[in-house]
Amino acid sequence: MITVLASIRVKEGGRSDFLEIFKENVPHVMKEKGCVEYSPAVDIDAGLPGQSFDENVVTVVERWKDLEALRDHMGAPHMLAYREKAKDLVEGVSVKVLREA
Repeated sequence: MITVLASIRVKEGGRSDFLEIFKENVPHVMKEKGCVEYSPAVDIDAGLPGQSFDENVVTVVERWKDLEALRDHMGAPHMLAYREKAKDLVEGVSVKVLREA
């Protein structure tokens, strides 16, 4: 099982518009072979030590059966269309690909 944490920095004031575009794509991603989980999350200010709160970051939590499924996902037609729709709202993306230790 592969877990992906993708941090997407959106432009100031663009989070709602970005989430609308993102959520439109979720049903397509969930139908992909090997997709176990694919959901967006946003920061809450919990006041915990070490917390990095940023209201302009959307974190996507993904779980995939294997790396092949993840790689196929990256080139899926609906992902290319989603990236095109969201490109003007996104400032940057950081991705962590993890496996169980």
